Amino acid sequence: MTVLVALTVVGGGALGSVVYLKSVESDVGRVDVFTEVPAEARPPKAPEAKDARNLLVLGSDSRDPENTGGSRSDTIILAHIPKGGASAQLVSIPRDTWLHVPASKNGRHGNRDAKINAAFAWGGVPLLVQTVEKFTGVRIDHVLMVDFAGFKEIVDALDGVQIDVERSFTSTHSLNANGRREFVKGPQTMDGAAALDYARERYAFPDGDFARIRHQQQLIRAVLDRAASGGLLTNPARLDDFLRATADAVTVDETLSIVDLATEMRHLRGGNLTFATSPSSGTGMIGSESVVLADEAKARALYTAIRRDAVGDILAASKPSR
Repeated sequence: MTVLVALTVVGGGALGSVVYLKSVESDVGRVDVFTEVPAEARPPKAPEAKDARNLLVLGSDSRDPENTGGSRSDTIILAHIPKGGASAQLVSIPRDTWLHVPASKNGRHGNRDAKINAAFAWGGVPLLVQTVEKFTGVRIDHVLMVDFAGFKEIVDALDGVQIDVERSFTSTHSLNANGRREFVKGPQTMDGAAALDYARERYAFPDGDFARIRHQQQLIRAVLDRAASGGLLTNPARLDDFLRATADAVTVDETLSIVDLATEMRHLRGGNLTFATSPSSGTGMIGSESVVLADEAKARALYTAIRRDAVGDILAASKPSR
């Protein structure tokens, strides 16, 4: 999830210290993402979008019962930050989206249609970047990976977050010892373990992964709003705990400067975020696999608007998470 947004906004706005931010940045893991992405396969950046940024946000949850080896990306978000950084549009791509995955570097995998998260298993972050770029036509500027195991500590450093639960349900893959947690409809404060259970659950909902995407987006907004309020900004010790927990949970590409991003996005708050789900025509079966089928025409309109940094067109083409 986009906890880096919270880190940069709060760090830049509250402390105003480049030295401090650089010290936090030194704790963030780095990964070489773009070296293995063939330059000739990458979409060009539109001239009118040269000052906008596109971040690919990836989340992995090794506790997910379907993630047997921790080699799949469970959350895939294309985050568009328009010129000036006054807003952000976040498009979740369902992990079961059926599309073409290019060949992996070793040539043993890919070069065929598959679920999007298979790209990560076959070729790591570089192949997933290449797959997303091919699917969207949007050039990825930076990559942010979030370890869900560390997300619990981030929420706890905020003393919990406020979530309005849409309907009562039972999580059957909970962090609790008995593997179950009851959620009651209505507003409530969740600690890190409860928030993680809430954002992971999909089996309790008829729309499955779409519900999980909706809850993850809800949690992103809650973390950002909580980080910008609740006394965190005026409590240096708590703020430091929060930022250090965030730094421990994320890994970014080698070129991303947290200091620059903090400066650019220092005024961003939850109300400036627009969430959408990549347009689809529903779910279906391909062979023995249950997949999400992309609505190619609507997806093309959305991603063309993102590629051109046309915010009005992005909002018009966005399909709200259902």
